[in-house]
Amino acid sequence: MAAMDDVFLLITLPFDDPLVERIKAVSPRLQVNLHPSSSGEDIPEELLADVEILYTLEALPEPEAVPELRWVQFHSAGIDHVVDHPVLQTDVQVTTLSGAAAPQMAEFAIMSILSLGHKLLGITSDPPEVLWGEKRHQRYQPLELRGSTVGIVGYGSIGREIARLCYAFGATVLATKRDLKNLQDTEYRLEGLGDPAADVPERLYPPEALRSMASLCDLLVVTVPLTTATRGLVGAEVFGAMKSSAYIIDISRGGVVDHGALVEALKTEKLAGAALDVYPVEPLPESSPLWEMPNVILSPHIAGSSPVYDERATDLFAENLFRYLSDRPLLNLWDPELSY
Repeated sequence: MAAMDDVFLLITLPFDDPLVERIKAVSPRLQVNLHPSSSGEDIPEELLADVEILYTLEALPEPEAVPELRWVQFHSAGIDHVVDHPVLQTDVQVTTLSGAAAPQMAEFAIMSILSLGHKLLGITSDPPEVLWGEKRHQRYQPLELRGSTVGIVGYGSIGREIARLCYAFGATVLATKRDLKNLQDTEYRLEGLGDPAADVPERLYPPEALRSMASLCDLLVVTVPLTTATRGLVGAEVFGAMKSSAYIIDISRGGVVDHGALVEALKTEKLAGAALDVYPVEPLPESSPLWEMPNVILSPHIAGSSPVYDERATDLFAENLFRYLSDRPLLNLWDPELSY
């Protein structure tokens, strides 16, 4: 029988041996089991009885199967797909990987901003007679990031890193933030990245003032999580306030941007274009008019992908394990009232 101080950890991701060893190295108290699973039903009962810590993407057991469970660490920043699961309605601590995907998602946003602003869609798809036409300088005249105003909807880890990069390009940055009384970023952050003290934005707005902020922006980047408060947040009123020369980049979650209103704004040229990585229905249905729009970049929800994502996730998890075993507050605690 294991000692009283042993802490049983179950990992349901197919982590490589070096990552598992990195986790084990946090403490000899950890008894680590690796059982890749896509759902809670895939996990054998004998592995669940003593589990105190669960690391998972979405494989969640029923509460009665895990009487010793005290903490669930998710392998993603957004957990809107599992928030209604019964185990999250108990008193277990829940943490996310917020911050681990900030570098690649911020780079994706910058790629989208530059691609839209520099008319890359037209340059790569126009026929030669148009591409080399006499009016090519007018047709492909760019919106330079330097001197532009970038609005960021949601000033979390991803938004802060986008702000840092845009500021380095010479853009003016505006941002919305739910809690304007607490500007310091106290969650997980890779060293040297982001904007920990919220120094970059020229002005911070409450979510209620999104429409006012959007009216000033040449580029609007959406990074908020999907919650009851943010569903449909960016819709017809926001698009109606924006410049017809403005672009929107959505790397949040499907449902934050009202796609019906977005399609209408693009069709009626109330917006110059869009770059989308998330959709209300995924995969994006073949019937969507977005597929045929020449000023829209469509990406298959891969902005958070990275060859080193698991390594970053393991670093964050190891830090949280150390904190847990030391009775210190965990990073990236999920708030059930805010749903993030």
